[in-house]
Amino acid sequence: MTPIAPQQLLDALRWRYATKVFDPTRRIPEETWAVLEQALVLSASSFGLQPYRFVVVQDPARRQQLLPHAWNQRQVVDASHFVVFAARTSVTEAEIDVWVRRLAEVRRVPTDLLAPYRQMMVGSLLTPEFAAQAPHWCAHQAYLALGNLLTAAALLGVDTCPIEGFEPPAFDRLLGLTERGLHAVACCALGYRAADDKHAALPKVRMPAEHLFIRL
Repeated sequence: MTPIAPQQLLDALRWRYATKVFDPTRRIPEETWAVLEQALVLSASSFGLQPYRFVVVQDPARRQQLLPHAWNQRQVVDASHFVVFAARTSVTEAEIDVWVRRLAEVRRVPTDLLAPYRQMMVGSLLTPEFAAQAPHWCAHQAYLALGNLLTAAALLGVDTCPIEGFEPPAFDRLLGLTERGLHAVACCALGYRAADDKHAALPKVRMPAEHLFIRL
């Protein structure tokens, strides 16, 4: 792998902003979207378990249904692509076993060699104490994927707007998430900024590094 130039990464992150107005006539090319989907697949998660799903809402009518439950933020319907990050509401032994089988398949090892790893996951994630925390833990994993998507999109010149301003129960109902054992935790609109989005020209405001870093 050839690393990108450090300045290229910083330029992409400074270019990125939470796009308020998308150009509804511009679509993300299929080959670019395929790369962004793979960026989501390749996101880090604890144990590698990926306790979430990415709901790509393509149907314009369904997006219109979601709009009033997202504070009427036009990004929901105007962006080229709209993704709902849905976290698992619990962790089950069956999911762990699916993941162990996948590990064995990809790495070409017998599943019994992965028994210690499986037992570590079972001992950590299937306790009564963890059960109450599971929805929050799964949501945290989904946020790791969201952050990865924002950076990947910026490097590809695709605009994004992460969205937490929505009604999760309504999204769960309209997207059929509850019956899948999922819960909407965040969304992301992706596409290309409109020429008249005044927010694109505003300076990016962040606290200075010395305010944020504690060096011990």
